[in-house]
Amino acid sequence: MNNKTAILIFANTAKFEAAQKPFQSSEVLFDAFNAQTLKIVERAGLPYFHSSEKNQIGSTFGERFTNAIQSVYEKGFDTIIAIGNDTPHLQTKHILKAVQQLEQNDVVLGPSKDGGFYLMGLKQSNFNVETFLKLPWQTSRLNQSISRLIRSKKVNLYYLETLSDIDKTSDIKAIMNRFERISNDLKQLLKTYISIEKRIYYTSINLVSILSRDTYFNKGSPSLV
Repeated sequence: MNNKTAILIFANTAKFEAAQKPFQSSEVLFDAFNAQTLKIVERAGLPYFHSSEKNQIGSTFGERFTNAIQSVYEKGFDTIIAIGNDTPHLQTKHILKAVQQLEQNDVVLGPSKDGGFYLMGLKQSNFNVETFLKLPWQTSRLNQSISRLIRSKKVNLYYLETLSDIDKTSDIKAIMNRFERISNDLKQLLKTYISIEKRIYYTSINLVSILSRDTYFNKGSPSLV
């Protein structure tokens, strides 16, 4: 195994993640994602570093991600494989495939269906801080922009399979319908979460219906003077 390659887990704590994404009671979900991500990384057998809101530097996502990558290079590593914590179908095999492909390619990307990526393998020789900061981070144009940039630099790019990450509740349902295997514990947690979301939704609908009826029946009430 190449001891000059390190993994960067760029993922916030479950509590912070739950506050940023529009889920009901999602802290337990991201807690499970973080635990699974750590297991996957440990199985790869590479040195790894975790960058969360507790140690990130920068005011924007692009600044924080760029600084996190730079900090790992400064530890003496030549190649970094960066991943997040919100792709349930990510497996150790994807990381090992990236390690293998980085022996012949300069950049490896694991594209996400939303236009971003769930994995980026990058050699230090192809890392440029200014260029990185200008990329359209957290947009659907990110993967396309990176691909265009790489082609213009005439460096070799390898794509892993496309996976789905989780940004909203509908993403969970889409992931559950994919044929790829996910751990039984995580699958059960996702099923439970969808069930909770349904109960919250229908409770909200019933509450709106009750309030609407109350408003209707009070429509002709005399106003107090």
